[in-house]
Amino acid sequence: MIKKRVLVISSANIDFVQKMRRVPYSGETVVEDTSGYSYIPGGKGANSAIAFSRLGADCVFVCKLGKDANGRRLISIYEKEGIDTRYILEDPDHPTGLASILVEENGKNRIIVYPGANFAFAPEDTEEAFNCYPDALYMQLEIPAPTIIEATRRANAAGIPVFIDAGPANVDFPLEQLGKVEVFSPNETETRVFTGITPNSEENCLRACIKLASMVDAKYIVLKLGDKGCFLYDGKEYYTFPAEQVEAVDTTAAGDVFTAALTYWYLEKGNILKAADFAGCAAGISVSREGASPSVPTLSEVIAFARNRNEQRNQEQAAAEEGESAE
Repeated sequence: MIKKRVLVISSANIDFVQKMRRVPYSGETVVEDTSGYSYIPGGKGANSAIAFSRLGADCVFVCKLGKDANGRRLISIYEKEGIDTRYILEDPDHPTGLASILVEENGKNRIIVYPGANFAFAPEDTEEAFNCYPDALYMQLEIPAPTIIEATRRANAAGIPVFIDAGPANVDFPLEQLGKVEVFSPNETETRVFTGITPNSEENCLRACIKLASMVDAKYIVLKLGDKGCFLYDGKEYYTFPAEQVEAVDTTAAGDVFTAALTYWYLEKGNILKAADFAGCAAGISVSREGASPSVPTLSEVIAFARNRNEQRNQEQAAAEEGESAE
């Protein structure tokens, strides 16, 4: 079977992960376990590229790294994941991006990003990568807006579908310049930033999607709602998908995994509803594991998760029907 080739043009960082019982108050010093921190590969683009590769896509990753030890280490990691790194750029004037991630015991996280070379990613840096003849273009908003807009323009001109994980949100981002988009997917915070509407009910989710549809030429809008699942709008109807019931350990890469899995399964099956269900299973696995890229599941793991979930649902339904018949 020929693999779908996904061109990811996005960000890459080294993640400084700090695990703690809770975030300190202002002026407070808290001493934690000495094994509670680590340096691991991260960045929304890199997390997604790893997800595509582990799920079975032919992933071509384009990012901009510093010409430093962190950059070399990241390229080596990507290559071990089976990612095509031939178009990755090295910048001698800026360091590789760094993300400081604070993870509390309940799995909630706070992230501070120092973009470094990511913000030196210029529009012309995207041109050569389209020579790989991708089946889809996948991006986030963690690199400069002109670069994102130029890449979308090139994809539109070539008839390549564009998938955008709309984070991090910037109220000044010119969404109207994005061109045609297949899927536009913000999380709760990003939805509120772009629309001014908090997606905390079905009514508000629909209002937010309708407003986003007036701002972005998107075929589908998919709101990621954390432990409340996701909300999908196709311009006429909407659909809700509950989150998978798992114990959350670390939510750092859950959104990246969800949108990458959604994109991959949509490209494979051509059905956005099946893709949303598949993505929920992938995100459920991700939040049950620590770290960003280490939490990314493989295709076989997601399929097994979905199968086990479906079997459990069938057993529960059969038991309920048996109880009703006994009455």
